[in-house]
Amino acid sequence: MWTREKWKEYANQQHFIQQAIVDGKRLESGNKQRFSVINPATQQLLTDVDICEETAVNRAVTVARRCFERGDWSKQSPTSRKQVLLRLAELILQHTDELALLDSLSMGKTITDAREIDVPGAAGVFRWYAESLDKLYGQVAPTAQNAVATITRSPLGVIAAVVPWNYPLDMAAWKVAPALAAGNSVILKPAEQSPFSALRLAELALEAGLPAGVLNVVTGTGDVTGKALGLHEDIDAVVFTGSTQVGKYYMQYAAQSNLKQVWLECGGKSPNLIFADCHNLDWAAEKAASAIFFNQGEVCSANSRLLVERSIHDEFVERLLKMAPQWQPGDPLDPTSRAGAMVSSRHTDKVMNYIQRAREQGAELRCGGERLTFNNASNFVQPTIFTGVTADMQLAREEVFGPVLAVMPFDSEEQAIALANDSIYGLAASVWSDDLSRAHRVAQRLNVGTVSVNTIDALDVSIPFGGGKQSGFGRDLSLHAFDKFTQLKTTWIQLCQ
Repeated sequence: MWTREKWKEYANQQHFIQQAIVDGKRLESGNKQRFSVINPATQQLLTDVDICEETAVNRAVTVARRCFERGDWSKQSPTSRKQVLLRLAELILQHTDELALLDSLSMGKTITDAREIDVPGAAGVFRWYAESLDKLYGQVAPTAQNAVATITRSPLGVIAAVVPWNYPLDMAAWKVAPALAAGNSVILKPAEQSPFSALRLAELALEAGLPAGVLNVVTGTGDVTGKALGLHEDIDAVVFTGSTQVGKYYMQYAAQSNLKQVWLECGGKSPNLIFADCHNLDWAAEKAASAIFFNQGEVCSANSRLLVERSIHDEFVERLLKMAPQWQPGDPLDPTSRAGAMVSSRHTDKVMNYIQRAREQGAELRCGGERLTFNNASNFVQPTIFTGVTADMQLAREEVFGPVLAVMPFDSEEQAIALANDSIYGLAASVWSDDLSRAHRVAQRLNVGTVSVNTIDALDVSIPFGGGKQSGFGRDLSLHAFDKFTQLKTTWIQLCQ
């Protein structure tokens, strides 16, 4: 791993892509509108990037549709598509330092996390879906002897993938890899805060052998570029990860246009339940801290509600308070930093407002709560823990998307389950108990997509990720992701007598 000085030297050598990539080329749209990408760790301008308005989006859709209908990619054999995606996975790894730096500079995450977790994770997702392609089979229905009915999957066509800023490359991989593996053409819209790794991904895909026009990247804001994608009449599906509010917009866009499929993975307010029969409280406290402070708390499945059985509440909080200082933010390009900058000044203001309201509503601030300044940028928030939180407080109900933990006691298993389920969200949860029967019983009653038992945020490319309620209903990862990118086709063959 390089030193901070080496990373800064490398950062000064970067040339950021400013245009969308459509039909294998950087799109010179002639559009005068641009948005600024700011490094939140320094408040310095990285570059200005084009906003793709309706004309540019139309161009991307036309190209993607033409490629799909022509079969440049969609009609290639699974083995051929597999080889291209495997080459892309290898190219991602070969460009690890560059891709990690692009995400760190644009959204403030630590270079260590981007380099050691995000980039290898993205490459792994492409590799996994590449390897799945020649192992998927159709079905033959049970019919009478004078007929044969096959059930196969075919690609949908043109997919719009709209991804967030907290994991720019990883979230792009989660959407793009299975969509391409299934044979679709894809239009990827990265968040305006973090467009660069998506643009480089498109260039690397071309280098890997993906036909021009199969993967296009359009840059811009949600109210212009994102809306144009959502309302487009020739897009077959939108897959989205982001806030619940914006997810609802895409549902409306689909209804107003061609009734395209919409798959949403939205916000969360995930509970972490600590029962008194969990004996390794040090390990539980260490993981509880990681569950809320990792990636500056900018994680949709972050365990932001900590529910602790009252008999161990005070003891557990004391253990947790000892863990919090390990997550103090620092320069993202310093390899020793465990947390970096919040994504923007606006988002930092939002997080600090939640901290202020929690204090005003009577929660007890036990640590943190302050905004810090490094490199003349004040986009750093201390790891923050509140006790005395009640279920009616905003801190217990709304997604902060920052390093702020709400701690609440419970007296019984029933109360713990009721508190955990008392949320508009249903993304994830954690349960800590050495009683296997209790762990299984509680997990079954939690209304979430993933329950992690005696760990936090269990995640692997082989298992589906997603939730319910206002966390959305899409599922990323695993073979189940193909449900979003394919349609079932029945072929009935009546045999001659």
